[in-house]
Amino acid sequence: MSEKFRIAIAGASGYAGAELVRLAAAHPYFTITAVTSEKSAGQSISSVFPSFKGIVDHQFEALAPEALTERADAIFLALPHTKSQDPVATCIKAGKPVVDLSADYRLKDVGIYEKWYHTPHSHPHLLQDAVYGLPELHRTAIAKSKLVASPGCYPTAAVLQLAPLFAKRLAQPETIVIDAKSGVSGAGRSPALAYHFPEAHESLEPYKIGQHRHTPEIEQELSGLMDNVGSVTVTFTPHLVPMNRGILSTAYCKLTRPMQLSDLRDLYREFYAAERFVRFYEDLVPNPHYIKGTNYCDIGLYQDSRTGWVVTVAAVDNLVKGAAGQAIQAMNLMLGIPEETGLTAPASYP
Repeated sequence: MSEKFRIAIAGASGYAGAELVRLAAAHPYFTITAVTSEKSAGQSISSVFPSFKGIVDHQFEALAPEALTERADAIFLALPHTKSQDPVATCIKAGKPVVDLSADYRLKDVGIYEKWYHTPHSHPHLLQDAVYGLPELHRTAIAKSKLVASPGCYPTAAVLQLAPLFAKRLAQPETIVIDAKSGVSGAGRSPALAYHFPEAHESLEPYKIGQHRHTPEIEQELSGLMDNVGSVTVTFTPHLVPMNRGILSTAYCKLTRPMQLSDLRDLYREFYAAERFVRFYEDLVPNPHYIKGTNYCDIGLYQDSRTGWVVTVAAVDNLVKGAAGQAIQAMNLMLGIPEETGLTAPASYP
């Protein structure tokens, strides 16, 4: 393929947006034509992120969705939750493929969106057109779509680590407990006391217990794996841990019938055999160190023979597979580019 696609990235001064710029700048079929930021408009991107000096020379500009659609073949929106509704609609009206990294189009039920995000949805008719951007589960639909709602970082790990069990109706849907830890970058770039170094360093804190707004995404996707037969209710507790990036998610459930650990692991190997970005481990416990800066999701499966509970562990980089990398993976599919393009670099370590 010799064609290059003009790419615009809105919200490029946030952590996920900057990661989009980093990955898109090295993508062989992307040419960045515009980057936006309300706070940094008029500044060069390298003055805000010196790591881009000599690599990306654009200036941040204020977001003008109509203008972006004229200057780009495809658009990434890395805007805060509740701020993507109108820009997405503008892009779709212009016929441009868009990947939205906010939660504004992830949930199919407008009532659930408005309950968890405390705001009305101005374009509810587009919710049914949006495809949830988890390629491992929705690859065919993503490739045909003009609107992809890229998943949150916590749901990416949680859904992938549980998907084989739900697809085979092996998990008791009322027993799901998810205990997940995130690096501080998962909270975004805006300063707040909880993310101040002396507050977060040498600390471990659960937050939004039973109230985290990624919960309905997890329930929606796991329910969909069962063809929406019966409801799924999960207990989800996120934690803030003192590392820059990474998610480690541990999920517990009971099975609908007894199975040997070896058979469960065979199921996972088969389910993900063709997936470039899912790595299944038996002799190693997933660790965010092993996927730092990559688009991989590492998964391990274990069994507590005394209690009968199954334990799965998943690690993703919250800014790559949990955000920018997954968005590019989806856009590659939408544009007819090999899915793994621009995403194959190994982890940086340590």
